[in-house]
Amino acid sequence: MWKEYLIAMLRDRAFLWILLIINILGTIYGYIWYIPQLERTPGVFLIFVPDSPTASLFFCFVLAAFLMRKSIPLIEALAAVTLLKYGIWAVAMIVAAAAAGDTLTWQQYMLIGSHLGMAVQGLLYSPFYRIKAWHLIAAAVWTLHNDVIDYIYGMHPWVSSSIYSYINEIAYFTFWLSIACLLTVYVCNKYIEKSEL
Repeated sequence: MWKEYLIAMLRDRAFLWILLIINILGTIYGYIWYIPQLERTPGVFLIFVPDSPTASLFFCFVLAAFLMRKSIPLIEALAAVTLLKYGIWAVAMIVAAAAAGDTLTWQQYMLIGSHLGMAVQGLLYSPFYRIKAWHLIAAAVWTLHNDVIDYIYGMHPWVSSSIYSYINEIAYFTFWLSIACLLTVYVCNKYIEKSEL
C-alpha cells in the first residue's frame, strides 16, 4: 500500500513541479555559494568545482524531462550518483567539523537538511530511471575524474580549517564514497521494479 502511494506521489505533476522549483532555487543558491572559490579557480577546472549545485542541476534536467514524460538516462545516471555522493559528503564534512570543535550555525543546519534531501530524492526516483550500463560507466568516469581534479589538483570544495589537516583522509573517504554511490545506483537500477511516469 505504501509503495503504491509513494509511486503515485513521485509521479504527481504538481509534486514534480514543486520539486523542480526547489531544485532550481537550490542550484542557484549553490552556485552563488561557490562564487568565492570559483573566482580563485583556473578556468580549465571551473566545471568541476561546484559539485553539489551541478548535481542538483542534473536533477533539474531529469525532473523537466519527467514533466514532459521523457527520459534522459545519461543525465539520470549522473544525477543519481552525484546527488547521493555530494549529499552524503557535505553532511559528513559538516558533522566532522562539528566533531572537531566547530560551532554549527543555522546555515550549516540548513545545508545538512538540503544535502540530505539531495541524496534521498536521487534514490527515490530510481523506479523511473532508464539507466543502462554505459550510462553508469559514463557517470563513473565523470565522478572519479572529478575526484582526481579535487584531490590531485587541489580543486576540492573548501572544508573547515578544523579538519583541513585530514585532507588526505577526506580524499580517501571521497573516493570510496564515489564507489559506494555508483554501486548503490547500480543495485537500485537493477533490482527496483520500474514504473512509468
